[in-house]
Amino acid sequence: MNTISRRLVLGGIGAAGAAGLLAGCGEGSAGKPGAGPAAGDGGAKGYDGPNVELDFWNGFTGGDGPFMRKLVDQFNSENANIKVKMTVMQWADYYTKLPTAVSSGRGPAVAIMHVDSLATNAARNVIEPLDDVATALELKQEDFSEVVWKAGEFNGKRYGIPLDVHPLGFFYNKTVMSQAGLDPEKPPTNADEYAAALDALKGKGIQGHWATPFPFTGVLTVQALLWQFGGNLFNDDSSKATWHEDGGVKALTWFSDLVKNGHSPKNVGQDADNIAVMNGKNAFVWNGIWNINTFREKKGLEWGVAPLPNIGGTEAAWAGSHQFVLPKLKTADANKSTAARVFVNYVSQKSLEWAKGGQVPARKQVRESAEFKALPEQAALAAQIDYLRFPPSVPGIGDAMNELNKAVNEAVLQKAEPAKALSDAAARADKILEANRKKYGA
Repeated sequence: MNTISRRLVLGGIGAAGAAGLLAGCGEGSAGKPGAGPAAGDGGAKGYDGPNVELDFWNGFTGGDGPFMRKLVDQFNSENANIKVKMTVMQWADYYTKLPTAVSSGRGPAVAIMHVDSLATNAARNVIEPLDDVATALELKQEDFSEVVWKAGEFNGKRYGIPLDVHPLGFFYNKTVMSQAGLDPEKPPTNADEYAAALDALKGKGIQGHWATPFPFTGVLTVQALLWQFGGNLFNDDSSKATWHEDGGVKALTWFSDLVKNGHSPKNVGQDADNIAVMNGKNAFVWNGIWNINTFREKKGLEWGVAPLPNIGGTEAAWAGSHQFVLPKLKTADANKSTAARVFVNYVSQKSLEWAKGGQVPARKQVRESAEFKALPEQAALAAQIDYLRFPPSVPGIGDAMNELNKAVNEAVLQKAEPAKALSDAAARADKILEANRKKYGA
């Protein structure tokens, strides 16, 4: 988590923007199915066939990369007849290259995908259904959590096996809190406590919560607030944007008022909110769980992390999720298909090591283990698991979400009132949603 580019795409920020790229790059694979799901046990009984090599693609270029590398090495050492070769690239490049590689028959056997990119890739026939894997391995909703399990489905079929969730959390600088007379062991948990804390900080000349106009972390924060205020991003069938309704207006007003009321500087730069907390210039930041290791690396920093404060009255938090997918094979290869499923199941069960990289394991048995609970920061944010929210599983949804990004930017920079910025963005998004239904045949 050491590069801004990594952060911008984590959880689908860049992936969502790449949805448009997929529409163009995926044309070659649409309507040309590759190998169907492997018959048989879906990898449940292991793999005893001839030696096989699996290409495994992902975008883990940050601090999480070594943790996945360790899991791959461990798998290879325990499976003499399967060699997994991991290829890592920037997420933006990954989402451009994957559809083209699959179309030309040079795609990987296994890949990682952000949950909000599954539907687009499924509609473009880039990835194959995994219902056989879920059935054979007896995976069910109860093994994960309802929200992350359902997020891996599209059009009644499963396309993703959840690896993790990475939610927003509430990071705070204990030293700065103490300077304002606040109890550093009792961070605010609701709207009234938060307002009181910001006022106390302001009284000491400290701008307590810097509001960035960028997707990271401004738009993610506004999404969390929208759900907390009882709103939704889209209507039930995702044919219309609804972020301009009451919940969304309250959310963006609360966030942009941080600037208007002097709790945040104007024109906060990308990642400046987080850097300011680490440098003692800012008290609070809503950031992703991956930020845990970033804070740990800052010598002398006294900090804490907790679930998001409930500002709007409804428990809710934005989250992303990495999910295993199996790209289409242009030429059927039963051995490779089975071995890939064995690998997915292996890493899924051993995702405790992955959690150390700054994630919440998707598997309930790992999440509830004593070993995971011994990771106090990750465990604190895992408490949000049952009220995490994801964008809907709709092809090209990132194209529409980009319009929300623009609205947040305008309002936080004080260029437009929240209600108007959101209404204008929703009108543009509705046209995009209509065009995407035709484009993807939905």
